[in-house]
Amino acid sequence: MTTPSGGSAPQRRPQQRKQVLLRLDPSVYEALARWAGDELRSANAQIEFLLRKALADAGRLPRDTGPLPRRGRPPGGSTPEPPSA
Repeated sequence: MTTPSGGSAPQRRPQQRKQVLLRLDPSVYEALARWAGDELRSANAQIEFLLRKALADAGRLPRDTGPLPRRGRPPGGSTPEPPSA
């Protein structure tokens, strides 16, 4: 890609995910962890899901926000068969 001045634009590096220390009431965490388990998410993924939903509902989710990263096993059909001996 070239810039109007003829030079090439710098490559954008993917942003690293931010780490945040979060202190929660133990009963709130337990309820969140149960909810996350019901939806097959980690507590961390559930927190991000809920924060994104709240931001979107309030009209405050930035447009350049990427999708939630997929975790766990990739979706697909059957598991591969072990090689025969």
